[in-house]
Amino acid sequence: MSHPHADDPQKRELHNRRNFSFRLNLFFFITFVVFTVLIVRLAILQFVEGPSLKEKESQLGFRETAIPPLRGTIWDASGKTRVAYSTATQSLYFNVEKNYGDPKKAKLTEVQQKNREEAQLLAKQLAEVFNRLGTPSEKPLTQDVIYNELMDLEGKRYFVYVPRLIKTGLTQKEIAYFLEHKPEFKGIDIVEDSVRNYDPNSVAVQTVGYLKKFKGVREDSSYYKEKHEKRNELSTEERYLEYEDVGFDGIELMYQDELRGLNGVKKFPVNVAGRIIGPMELTKPQRGNDLYLTIDKEIQERSETAIMEHLKKLRNSSNRFESAPNARTGFAVAMEVDTGNVVSIASMPDYDTNVWKNGSISPENYRSNQYFMGNGAIREVQAPYEDDKERMKHPSSLVYLGSTMKPLTVLIGLQEGFFGPYYRYTDYGYAEIGRKGYERKIWNSSRRSWGPGMTPAYALEKSSNAFMVDMIGKRLYSMPEKDGKNGLQIWDEYMEAFGLGVKTGSGLPGEIPGLKDYIADAEKYSAQSALASASFGQLGKYTTLQLAQYTATLANHGKRIKPQFISKIVDGEGKVVKTFGREVLNETKFNESYWDVVEQGMLKVGAQGFDDFPYQFYRKTGTSEQDVGGGKRVENAVFIAYAPADKPKLAVAVVVPEGGYGSYGAGPIAREIFDAYDEEYGLDGVPKKKAKTGAAESETAADE
Repeated sequence: MSHPHADDPQKRELHNRRNFSFRLNLFFFITFVVFTVLIVRLAILQFVEGPSLKEKESQLGFRETAIPPLRGTIWDASGKTRVAYSTATQSLYFNVEKNYGDPKKAKLTEVQQKNREEAQLLAKQLAEVFNRLGTPSEKPLTQDVIYNELMDLEGKRYFVYVPRLIKTGLTQKEIAYFLEHKPEFKGIDIVEDSVRNYDPNSVAVQTVGYLKKFKGVREDSSYYKEKHEKRNELSTEERYLEYEDVGFDGIELMYQDELRGLNGVKKFPVNVAGRIIGPMELTKPQRGNDLYLTIDKEIQERSETAIMEHLKKLRNSSNRFESAPNARTGFAVAMEVDTGNVVSIASMPDYDTNVWKNGSISPENYRSNQYFMGNGAIREVQAPYEDDKERMKHPSSLVYLGSTMKPLTVLIGLQEGFFGPYYRYTDYGYAEIGRKGYERKIWNSSRRSWGPGMTPAYALEKSSNAFMVDMIGKRLYSMPEKDGKNGLQIWDEYMEAFGLGVKTGSGLPGEIPGLKDYIADAEKYSAQSALASASFGQLGKYTTLQLAQYTATLANHGKRIKPQFISKIVDGEGKVVKTFGREVLNETKFNESYWDVVEQGMLKVGAQGFDDFPYQFYRKTGTSEQDVGGGKRVENAVFIAYAPADKPKLAVAVVVPEGGYGSYGAGPIAREIFDAYDEEYGLDGVPKKKAKTGAAESETAADE
């Protein structure tokens, strides 16, 4: 069918004109709408978004450079000793930006060989500059040291992305030369740095911690990885810098945000070509806050010295009760009973944290100190033997508590109604466990029997294993379920209530909850065997800090308090930002008559080194047995005490792996710590400072 106007030219022309008119009107309408939108948008830009765009324009006209902040100082409890402080300096770093291979693992490719030749040449050039322009009194770095150790091309000590510190404390001549000849030294950066200095007397070094470069830890630390991933959300002042030193362990890490401070900012106006066109605007860095430790330098040093001197004595003693030829490590914690303040925490031997200059350590220093960097008072640290097979023949810092567990064991027996305060038990020297015909005997120390008439207090005094097994361990196993819990679960609840098998709440990075071997033993053998061994201090491995908290809980009659390591935080202007005090974590209530029983027994426990101690005090010795590699069984010395008896002020825990008897191997160390505290603060509230008069010393009360 044809179009109605196909044969009429006049009508066809009229129709085309109408179509053209419609399209023209539509065009003008669309044009009007577009221009209306543009005008409205321009009005919004001018009047609504104008101020913010103006601000962005201003920002685009500036370039910012961050200045690292100066880290806050860590003071000891007295506020007189700087345990850790920072000083500004300039450092030179080498970046591993090429593939250098490892000739010990595989043959080098041509590219790798060429890269190594370039690195050797660079090391030679650096050594020449250091020798010519460095500080004359310093021992100059050699080409071999720079190339073979400091550059760490194989990545033996650092990941590839971690910058290698070559030299810190550059002289002005060195800095000027490297900046002037920068194209000749590829891969080298001069960084405005700070050096973290630590007290040369090594005050609680593992607890204080040390620093590493942010670039080196931001990938393997969840804390710093989050900081790095969210860097674009932070202001220039808050953003972490690649070469910045950050806390990596201990207090340095625990209070990283407080110690760090804020970056300074250099702001340069620039044109579109990026050239500076005006004066710089400077925002000075904000110094980090200062921390005041609860750790007292004098008491800490006395604790450390006491451990090292006593270890030497144990290794060389001819007294069979004291002799411990393999006693090489010792751990001690002293904690105030009323505040929770940890006045000393020693993990010995220790090392000089100053080896971590600028967040890195030399290979030589690492080899010498690798076994002493870990804090054996809060986590498991292996014995310091270089040979792997030999190391496995010796216990770590995590040991069984031995008889120091017995005060709590007796409390549990009293609380659960297994016996009364005046119950009489006949001690035959052993207790038997196991089904009939397959009995196993658990003996007292030296197979000593104490006969009839043994009260709970006397069982503590004489440290009867038989009493603990028969009267508590076996009865826990046989008791009916209580609130849906069996005897093993009830035992575990008591342990945790006194801080054993759970973290202390101190917040120290890397602290562990200990090992509940009694649970694994119950699954593998029987709950009766597990509870029997646990009742006299076996099958529960705990840290020395946990042991100190446990001792303080005994002193506080069931109140478990948080160990405090910081007393206050102070800003750069001396204003106190935050203070810390006593914090009760949980409380287990016991009848006061039960405490009388336990403390009556603890008061009579024999302890070496306390013959002339001027206070009555409660104590318990422990000699824990432990199987190590090669089927060898060792004895660890453990000791706990709190004093004075009438109003406990200080709780002390000491552990000496392979130290033998607790009384001989650990007791004398605790005495030194009590004496140190008595001199500084006074166990009765009156300090007994020793004033030197010529060669002699006389004791006088300090005026405070």
